Amino acid sequence: MSITLVTFDLDDTLWHTAPVIQSAEIALREWLASHAPKLGPFPPERLFEIRQRLIDADPGLAHRISHLRRQVLQVALEEAGYPRSEALTLAHEGFEAFLEARHQVSFFPDAAATLEALAQRYTLGALTNGNADVRRLGVADYFSFALCAEDLGIGKPDPRPFEEALRLGSANAADAVHVGDNPRDDIAGAKQAGFRAVWYNPGRLTWAGGAMPDGEISALGQLPALLESWG
Repeated sequence: MSITLVTFDLDDTLWHTAPVIQSAEIALREWLASHAPKLGPFPPERLFEIRQRLIDADPGLAHRISHLRRQVLQVALEEAGYPRSEALTLAHEGFEAFLEARHQVSFFPDAAATLEALAQRYTLGALTNGNADVRRLGVADYFSFALCAEDLGIGKPDPRPFEEALRLGSANAADAVHVGDNPRDDIAGAKQAGFRAVWYNPGRLTWAGGAMPDGEISALGQLPALLESWG
């Protein structure tokens, strides 16, 4: 096999996601407290109820997480008494506050060096179900393209994002490798699309079943040698 394309998951593959989202949620709550006081303390379960109602009405929203979050905010603001036009504006501005904080990530220590080394040899692509933007993260120069479920309307493990990555990367599935932390979305999804799959497993967890990864790494710095051994 001659590897020409390497695609990466983003969240929990290049950085820890949970603390980033927690900080972004706090930033959003603080913004709303300052700019939308009518909302008051809003229980998380109420937001979840609105979210589920919107997804039930339009299942496609599940893959459009940015749009979904804005809609949840708009509905909550309208229910708090804001007119629709004002609720729409507040939802948009509040989401931007969230998104700004959502991009304050701390990359894993070997992420940048690994991406830089691989970009000199392979075509790199980002393939995420989240709403992280490689441009806002300052790593766009490493990637030839970035795909997110928000834009495609479908997410991993569906094979279509992987197939679009092949098209953009001018590659055949036999020459492509996907790297990610999620056994279902990243490993099973990649294997179903004909990619080789590398499981990023920093916690050294035991494989729980399903389509086996072709390789496993506990640190991103191990990836170049693994790919070289294949290619």
